[in-house]
Formats: sequence, structure tokens, C-alpha cells
Amino acid sequence: MSGRLGRALGSALLAVVLAAVATPGAAAAEEPTGRIASLGTDWGQTGPYEVNVDIGVVHTFYYPRDMGRSGERHPVVIWGNGTGAVPGIYSSLLRHWASQGFIVAAANTPTSNFAVSMRAGIDVLEKWNADSGSPFHGKVDLEHIGSAGHSQGGAAAINAAIDPRVDTAVPIQPGPLTSPDLMDEPVFYLAGQRDLTVWPALVKALYRDSGHVPAVYGEVRGAGHLSSIGDGGDFRAPTTAWLRFWLMGDEQARGMFFGPGCGYCVDDDLFSGWDRNTKALQIPGPSA
Repeated sequence: MSGRLGRALGSALLAVVLAAVATPGAAAAEEPTGRIASLGTDWGQTGPYEVNVDIGVVHTFYYPRDMGRSGERHPVVIWGNGTGAVPGIYSSLLRHWASQGFIVAAANTPTSNFAVSMRAGIDVLEKWNADSGSPFHGKVDLEHIGSAGHSQGGAAAINAAIDPRVDTAVPIQPGPLTSPDLMDEPVFYLAGQRDLTVWPALVKALYRDSGHVPAVYGEVRGAGHLSSIGDGGDFRAPTTAWLRFWLMGDEQARGMFFGPGCGYCVDDDLFSGWDRNTKALQIPGPSA
């Protein structure tokens, strides 16, 4: 898919997608400030926020029940499903991210590849954030947005990153209908050692084609193609750490990926394969 084709499809279909979206229940909110504090290093542990789920026509939203409770704004993750799947299949993983303080806009479509519905989730949250009658008013951190997805949705996570509002991408076992040349954000590629649907070599090829951006490759030991559904399995902790660093500035998460002694670099129990490209190696580790 060329960059021109992706943008054309996005422009043609975005209005149709947004027309089907309804604003959730209203409640007045104060204008908050601030960032979400570090939660330690157990990235797979449920976070401190209770989670609400709103299922709409185009998107399912997972978000902290008491958004902005301490003046914080909540970064956004837009999500793409695998072929034929819906967000409910990944519900425990998406709930986990919301418990960590993210607002997750999961596209309901079972054919997410062109990322149109995913990108529309940002537009919806922009609208709600500006609406004084919305519970999201002033609580969405629209300056920090990540795209993530599994299989076909993994390819969509890369395709969504052509949107200049997206700051990082997390393609989990991504399909082939994408081109890393379209994106200019840091990317964390995840493969499964025993994935017979999207072979690790295919994911590694996308990683090797991403030399123009900071890119990290992780091959989860023993994982098959469906190992990331449900609660995310062994994919849950590293994806959470990556999102916390790039979208929340969590310095403890930085140390899992960057610097000479990065935590995941030596975690042979979790990863059967690990690599960082030249640009990723240039990112410093934590200062202390």
C-alpha cells in the first residue's frame, strides 16, 4: 500500500465512519493538568484505575472510570483487531491498558488493515475532549497517542502511524499488507516464536525495513499466533512498558528497552529473539 493510497482511503471513508459515532453520557468536568506517575516495574500487573467499557457502533472504548482524578490527562491507544475478530476477543488486554491509565479506542471492524476506523477513534476523542458536556472533557492527552494491533490489526497499527497525531506503534504479529516506509515513529515489533500464521521471519523483515526510525524487535518465546488474545499473555507486559515510556514518559519503562543493560535485552526467559536497530541504540538508557 502506498502512502498516497492510504491517505486517499482515509479521506474517502473517514466521514462515513464518524457519522455512525455517538457521544457517551455527559457529565461536567474540570480542566485537569499533569501526567500519570510511574507504577513500578511489574508491567503485567493490573494498574490502579477501575475500568469502564463503552461499546458503540464503530468503536469500543476502554478507559479509567475516574479519569483525571488527580488532575492527570490520559494518553490514547488506538487498536486494530486481527482478521474476523472484534475487540472483545482482546478485552482483557485492552482493559489492562485502561487500568494503567490509557484511554483505548478499539475499532470494532474485523477488517482493520487500512486503519480508517482506528484513526477515526482519535477524531472521536478530540470531539469529546472539547465537549464540556462529555465525561472525557479536558481529560484526554491528545499529544500522546499510540497505535497497536494484532495480526491484520498489527499491519493496521503501522498503517495508522501515517497519521501525524500518532507517536508510536506496537504491531503484534503483524500481517504483510503494510509498509514501514509510511511511518516515521518509534516502533516495537512483536513476533511469536511458534507462530505458523505470521512467521517470525516476516515480522523480522518489517523490522529490518524500519531503519529510518527507532525500531525494536522482540520474539516471544513459545508463543503461537493466538497467544496474544485474551489478556495478552506474555505480550502484555512488554507492550505496556513500551506504551508507558513513549506515551507517559515513564523512565522505569525506558530501562527495559534502551541503554546498554536494558531489561528485555537479557530476558531470555521471555524472548527467544531480540534486536534493536541503530536508531534505537542511540536512545539513552535511564540516568539512574
